[in-house]
Amino acid sequence: MLTNWGVAATTLAAGIAFAAAQPSFPSVPTGVPSIDFPVPRPGPTGSGTAPTIDPVPPTGRPARPTGGVQPVLPRSVNVQLKVERDGRLTVQEQVVVQARQTMTRVAPLRIGDRVFTVRDAHVQGNGTAEVTGDTLTIKLEGGASTVRYTVDGAVADLGDRLQFRWQVASGWDTKLVFLRASLLTPRPGQDFVCLAGAAGTEDRCDSAITDESGILRVVQSDLDSGARVDLAADLDAGMVPATARFDTSGRTNGPFALTVPGGIGLGLVTLLLLGGFVVLWSARGRDAKALVSEVAPVDLLARDGNRVTFASPDGVLPGQAGTVVDEKVDARDLSATVIDLAVRNYLWITESGGDWQLVRRNPADDSLTSYERAVYDVLLPNGAESVTLSALRSTSLDVTAVRSALYTDAVKRDWFGRRPNGIGRWGVTGAGLLVVGAVGTVLLAVGNGPALIGIAVAVGGLGLLVGARFMPARTKRGSVLVQQVRGVLVFLRETQPDAVPAADREMVFSRSLPYAVALGETEQWLSRFATLDSSADGAPGLYWYATQDEAAAGDHQRFTAQFQSFLAGLDEALAGR
Repeated sequence: MLTNWGVAATTLAAGIAFAAAQPSFPSVPTGVPSIDFPVPRPGPTGSGTAPTIDPVPPTGRPARPTGGVQPVLPRSVNVQLKVERDGRLTVQEQVVVQARQTMTRVAPLRIGDRVFTVRDAHVQGNGTAEVTGDTLTIKLEGGASTVRYTVDGAVADLGDRLQFRWQVASGWDTKLVFLRASLLTPRPGQDFVCLAGAAGTEDRCDSAITDESGILRVVQSDLDSGARVDLAADLDAGMVPATARFDTSGRTNGPFALTVPGGIGLGLVTLLLLGGFVVLWSARGRDAKALVSEVAPVDLLARDGNRVTFASPDGVLPGQAGTVVDEKVDARDLSATVIDLAVRNYLWITESGGDWQLVRRNPADDSLTSYERAVYDVLLPNGAESVTLSALRSTSLDVTAVRSALYTDAVKRDWFGRRPNGIGRWGVTGAGLLVVGAVGTVLLAVGNGPALIGIAVAVGGLGLLVGARFMPARTKRGSVLVQQVRGVLVFLRETQPDAVPAADREMVFSRSLPYAVALGETEQWLSRFATLDSSADGAPGLYWYATQDEAAAGDHQRFTAQFQSFLAGLDEALAGR
């Protein structure tokens, strides 16, 4: 009983001493710290009372309790702030901790770009205070303790005025039941702003008013753990030296802030994109040149005395030539392959009654490429011996495997660096980096990490993906082949039948015809050889094409007209799906 009366008496004496001692800091009793000071009501107009932020006292609490003294409350804090004439801020925090419990405050000393410095921190009572890096850490155990420290950086120069700012409370691991604070400056300040709550919120303090002497007094109850009381005030220019320090080198305004790692990542991506653009520009320029530069005719004939033989450049086949030139496998390339298989004695084409029949002449052997075998299997599947063109046209042929085989063949021969209808390994890599960058950006943003690194990876992946799509499929060797094929086209346009020995004209006409089909020169090639005497080799008619009308077997002009119809039907059948 005597002990309780002693605590009450000590508390009453501390309250009287605190109220009487302002504007200087009151002396701190050796027992329980004072947490009481009068909270005056706003004075009447013209009374000289400084402006208030929120003159309304906390809900349910009288502005000045009857009896003049508040009871000592565990988890209560009394903060006394004083701006000295040299610009430093001296702080005294009187904290009551519930018996057998602890309270810890981890206060940040960097708020945005503004950096505060705390020195001379010490505790009178049961606890410790230390500064580590950009953090002030106060650890207190049960009972009453007083913490004192000095802050540099609380006053900033705004040109026409000074601004004071300090977080009166922040980083407490325990909910504060009651907080009181007073701010003493050499001359009264104005335009006070007191915010209470989680960082970033704009909720005002319960009460923040100035008394007749210009001292700001703040009251806040039920402050959640981790929340802050942020106090700001304008001071007259030149009142005290400005001490605020700002540091943008370590800016941490969020995961998308421009940090050193994020800047390096974006810089590297920019360099890679520029390098990729140069490579893309060079490759497309080289490829475009191969399509428009002047070329000399490429002679498909190898001469041996008075006889000639056929030889294509780089061993390129008709279907390959058409594909490499326009980077696409179309029906014309497949039709050219069918004609070439007939010319090379793997198929026999027979005309009968307005229809045509494709007959297996020789089995597919190792001399055929994989795509030629695929064409063979599409025309005569499951060992079939023959098929009519009308039957092929009535069936929706699946030529997907043929197209794939022809693209694979061109890539294998290093004419294409990738399939023209795909994105290649660089495109796949770019798509993978885009996904990794997008996921990484989300994860880094959630974890408040340097999300710009994730964005840099995603942008690099997107650039690689787009660049791979616009990169010409043709390689340097493919561009050289295009020029050779264009030379073949010149040969087809300039060659005259009279320049070929009569006995070899049928062979030259037949072996060159598939190339004319693939390169869109069919009509001109047929018309140029319209008067071909197919019996000059000793047998009437073409050796790979027959008609049941024996009278028409040697009529090459009739063949020219019929072949155009046959080719149109074959293109239709091989357009497929």
